[in-house]
Amino acid sequence: MADQENCARLTRAAKKRAASVAALGNAEDQPLTKKRVVLGELPNLSNAVVVPVTKSLKAEPQKPKGKAKAKPEVKRELEPKKKTTTANKKEDVEAKVDDDFASDDPQMCETYVTDIYDYLRNMEVEPKRRPLPDYIEKVQKDISANMRGILVDWLVEVSEEYKLLSDSLYLTISYIDRFLSLNVINRQKLQLLGVSSMLIASKYEEINPPNVEDFCYITDNTYTKQEMVKMEADVLKSLKFEMGNPTTKTFLRRLSRVAQEDYKTSSLQLEFLGYYLAELSLLDYSCVKFLPSLVAASVIYLARFITRPKVNPWNPTLQQYSGYKASDIKECVLIIHDLYLSRRGGALQANGGIPYLIGNCKSLEELFMENNMFSGSIPENVEVKGFAILDLSLNQFSGMIPSSLHSPKPACPSIVEPLFQ
Repeated sequence: MADQENCARLTRAAKKRAASVAALGNAEDQPLTKKRVVLGELPNLSNAVVVPVTKSLKAEPQKPKGKAKAKPEVKRELEPKKKTTTANKKEDVEAKVDDDFASDDPQMCETYVTDIYDYLRNMEVEPKRRPLPDYIEKVQKDISANMRGILVDWLVEVSEEYKLLSDSLYLTISYIDRFLSLNVINRQKLQLLGVSSMLIASKYEEINPPNVEDFCYITDNTYTKQEMVKMEADVLKSLKFEMGNPTTKTFLRRLSRVAQEDYKTSSLQLEFLGYYLAELSLLDYSCVKFLPSLVAASVIYLARFITRPKVNPWNPTLQQYSGYKASDIKECVLIIHDLYLSRRGGALQANGGIPYLIGNCKSLEELFMENNMFSGSIPENVEVKGFAILDLSLNQFSGMIPSSLHSPKPACPSIVEPLFQ
């Protein structure tokens, strides 16, 4: 009796509450029968624990089993069409091309490509990065345009010898032109300037650039290591260490992709022809006055015209991405076109007799050798049946033209004036 004095009185309601609490406790202690889901399987509802939802006490009305009647369509007023502006057209063009050329390569920087090229376009017009368009006439006294062309032609061979990137070659020519715009040198130092500029450019672009001894060797040890290092320092000081210039190759990378937008397949012929014409423009002193982006646009124009002469080589997409109209690039296109037809390049002429082994080049389809100094007679055993174009005009050949020599179509179509309008 004494033990039961402090006990609480049990009623029926208290027993019911105690029973419900005990039932909840037992339910929490029991382990779940479902397997724990991993993070990757969350969308799979078969592994997920389904929590039952208590239905409302009110029963939902049952739907009739017959065919449901179609709801009457609500006619909505059409929204007025947005006016198409020039800015919208430009955005559509950029979005279309960017989608077509989207790449998984993170180095392509698809998200920032427009901003990058806008920055490069602003950089190329800075006065400190531009050579004088007439530095040979106004600054230099002992150097001519032909000497510059011979130097560039030799530097191309040097870059091939050491397997340098084409970017290194473009930067080399840029350094040479900028240095000659500020400093007077004699012709004996011109080759030294060329190899020293290529040494700097290869250090900027290449992973494993040639060393100073390699460039001394390529000049047949005409210059010593000390002379080359001193010229390197003079170039860096004169250019104020502004080495990262955008070149024609910089803009050509993007324009060559845009130019193939209306091609059914990727045209390697167009791409390689564009690179060839761009390197050809390095030889001519007349191209120094043009911006690299303008030269790249001119190269694309001419490459498209040569590969597809019946189609207009310029379109709104190329105009949008390059920033140039066809009339803006007319002068540069005509100069490069003359280079392509060997009408320019004065001192860069081949001589001697035509090699008969040229007919063995079965994979060669086009060869332009006009306006050179070839002499003698054309051998009878020169068979060029695999050639589509062979141009040997404006040389000094004598005798009869062999029957095995033929050119089934003209060397290059002429550019007509309306294309630039």
